[in-house]
Amino acid sequence: MKKEDDSTPAGSARINRTRARSWALQVHYQWDVSNGDTSLVEILDKVLSTRRVATARIPYMKRIAAGLDRYGDQVDAGLNSVLQNWRLDRLSVIDRAILRIAALEMLYFKDIPPKVSIYEGIRIAELYGGTESPAFVNGVLDALMTGIGQIS
Repeated sequence: MKKEDDSTPAGSARINRTRARSWALQVHYQWDVSNGDTSLVEILDKVLSTRRVATARIPYMKRIAAGLDRYGDQVDAGLNSVLQNWRLDRLSVIDRAILRIAALEMLYFKDIPPKVSIYEGIRIAELYGGTESPAFVNGVLDALMTGIGQIS
């Protein structure tokens, strides 16, 4: 995958990716509650046509939506392989979305360090998930990172 544009200051790029992940969570939520009848990219296009989103966030939102459309089955398989006593389809919609976005980054976005994806997943879980979500997301994503051998 192509690296992020290095012309933006590092802090600005990080903030834009953080907020883009939150928008991607909303897009994924809409996709999930519609039973996946349409692609994430199509739902993202609808969101972008009705909501004001900072231009700098849109490329990363599109990257996440396209990545989940393309690699969603493999991401789910990776998550299911590390979920203990749970099934992905039994998780809350929010936890499932957070895990999918972070796992996509860990498995397919080589320019994002896995520890950053875990940290961001935990932060988003703190904002949008239930009281147990941050610890749960941390445990699942840590197991995924260990399973793919990318501990650094």
